[in-house]
Amino acid sequence: MTAFDVVVVIHDSAPVLTRLLESLDRHAAGAARTIVDTGSTDDGAERAREWAAEVLELPDNPGFGAANNAGVERARHDVTALLNPDVELLDDGLLRLVERARDTDALLFPRLLNPDGTVQDSAHPVPGRARELLPALVHPRALPKPLRERAQPWRSDRRTQIGWATAAALVARTDVLRRLGPFDPHAFLWFEDMDLCLRARRAELHPDVALLHTGGHSTGEEFDARARRRREVVEQRLGRRARRLDDLAQAITFARGAPLKPRARAQLRALRRARG
Repeated sequence: MTAFDVVVVIHDSAPVLTRLLESLDRHAAGAARTIVDTGSTDDGAERAREWAAEVLELPDNPGFGAANNAGVERARHDVTALLNPDVELLDDGLLRLVERARDTDALLFPRLLNPDGTVQDSAHPVPGRARELLPALVHPRALPKPLRERAQPWRSDRRTQIGWATAAALVARTDVLRRLGPFDPHAFLWFEDMDLCLRARRAELHPDVALLHTGGHSTGEEFDARARRRREVVEQRLGRRARRLDDLAQAITFARGAPLKPRARAQLRALRRARG
């Protein structure tokens, strides 16, 4: 039985947490579970204890990153998986990812699936590079397959190096995570995953491992905050030139979709406000 740690941060996440814990029992019974409760008003912590999880209560809600950091400090095994409460294991794929993590310094990410089975756009290239302007100008679906997968690595069917990925599910050696932080404790929300991956400099997508990810149950769509935070992370980790290139690529992408998509129009307006 593969022994590893699972850290899950919850905030009013009881219904989805139950499905995650049930799936861990089915497919990863050997995992030690630490549930970090950031001041929930529901019974998520009680449900976690019923499933023999250790519960760490942080009632003042220090944020996603700091809460995960506190959970990683409790880890007892050489590999730790950071899971959002709204993911669900579909098979033993997480165990395969744990075994691979033991032999690398990289952060390993599975493929994330929507409830209808479609693939989520959870893995991305390094932001702020000039080559990202091409898929901004030309929709990636119109590009040749190699260029399309470079622009949208979440589409790849083979293991691939990525710039960053959504941290709904992340597996790495515990010592690697602790050396990295893993997350910036001063960042409360948004793009902690991009920041982590850019600091790690080694992130991989393993699309042969897939987890279900419901997504969006607790955060909402705060376009202004997201736009400001993305610009901060890119400039801090990659420099001002990268931030300018990323701004341009983002603006072109949003403008391309704005005529038909209200979301793209809102994102474009938020980016303009963030740029001042």
